[in-house]
Amino acid sequence: MSDFDLIIRGGTVVNATQTCEADVADVADVAIRGDKIVAIGAHLAGSAARVIDATGRLVMPGGIDTHCHVEQLSGMGRMGADDWYSASVSAAFGGTTMIVPFAAQHRGNSLRKVADDYAELARRKSVIDYSYHLILSETDPQTLHTDLPELIRSGITSFKVYMTYDQLKIDDYQLLDVLAVAARERALVMVHAENNDVIRWVSQRLLERGYTAPKFHGTSHVALAEAEATHRVIQLSRLFDVPVMIVHVSAVEALSTIQAARKIGAQVYGETCPHYLLLTEDDMDLPGTEGAKYCCSPPLRDAQAQESLWEGLANGTLQTLSSDHAPYRYDESGKIPYGDKTTFKQMANGMPGLEARLPLLFSEGVGGGRLSLQQFVALSATNHAKMYGIFPRKGHIALGADADIAIWNPEREVTLTTATLHDQVGYTPYEGRTVRGWPEIVISAGRVIVSDGRLDAAPGSGRFIARGVPEPHTVEREVSPRATFFRTLALTREKQKNY
Repeated sequence: MSDFDLIIRGGTVVNATQTCEADVADVADVAIRGDKIVAIGAHLAGSAARVIDATGRLVMPGGIDTHCHVEQLSGMGRMGADDWYSASVSAAFGGTTMIVPFAAQHRGNSLRKVADDYAELARRKSVIDYSYHLILSETDPQTLHTDLPELIRSGITSFKVYMTYDQLKIDDYQLLDVLAVAARERALVMVHAENNDVIRWVSQRLLERGYTAPKFHGTSHVALAEAEATHRVIQLSRLFDVPVMIVHVSAVEALSTIQAARKIGAQVYGETCPHYLLLTEDDMDLPGTEGAKYCCSPPLRDAQAQESLWEGLANGTLQTLSSDHAPYRYDESGKIPYGDKTTFKQMANGMPGLEARLPLLFSEGVGGGRLSLQQFVALSATNHAKMYGIFPRKGHIALGADADIAIWNPEREVTLTTATLHDQVGYTPYEGRTVRGWPEIVISAGRVIVSDGRLDAAPGSGRFIARGVPEPHTVEREVSPRATFFRTLALTREKQKNY
């Protein structure tokens, strides 16, 4: 009988920080038994049922993508092209071993039923481990006082709210109710921060003057709308001293707002996405409706914003790099519901990017000299695990951690094309772009699921991962008297006695 199920020999093990088993970039062996890492060290003794020679390769934690849209109906009623199977397969080929998409509550829906139905889809289809966030569009008593607390306690410890999109947005009063629940239950609130009225005002006047092309999507979602909403939600969160995550930060103004707020002690965190680092508003300026392929919210900005966001990733203002994979086809089912008559206001927002996320970050970040290997691991895996309550089980290579590992060839060059990627969208905004560095072998919970360009994982073989308290809630800090007062004020009369 073998001592181990799998040994990865001679690779350079890279973690975000030093561990007691291996430095941040040591040549070492990694031994796996079942779904766990059980030994790390140079020239490990013992036999294994399978040995992978990783000489000259980087052995890194499998990626975690905590912002992607999978088998989800949009606020405009558009269903994405990827279900849990195709999305999880695409993620795996890109070196990602866990995804956390969204169970979206639309107006009038029961949050509990939305969550249960979504969990069943994932259970039957995902080939990698998963969890999900909630999207809240209702703040009725059943949602806020029963369903949401129960779901948080069951391991769904994060949820998203929108400050824009008429079909999903909540107002400031509702947002305060939501933040109060998050403070009490120790959940992380993710916020799509854009000022809806600014966008609506500008859009109306553009359309009245016949400015309907995709490029005017960027004009309507002016950067000041993102900055104002970011500032507003941060100030609302300070009423309770509750952490918030501003998702898909795109603009210099929003980034500066986050930096300033952190200096005065606000618990605000930030995320950005590859398209904001690599594409610009010029990509929307194409003939006809072609520019719709590059429409997302917030929209693509300019070269100055790109450089500021890279700096934000490097200096810690932004904690995570997610794909915000929004798989709408370029046809009437998705991007252009009215064909060539579709206006910028009618186009489905978002771009595909689940599989390309990590190769792009590695190639342009590490290869471009903007990020260290350790920062790459932090932004692609470790910080996601910490922010969303799954560290130390996920997000690093250490004894007792899940054996979620991607073995990268740092020199391999791959040209991204629709034909070579595994999602079902039918286009990629990175068509023809060559990246250097590729995850050639991917291991999920001890199973080699991608090797030699082939998948070896059945639908439903991924596992639901119940998440614990997000790290922002576990960091010891004194809650201000003001926040304590308002937290108590938010409770029902019956619960105040026990607070």
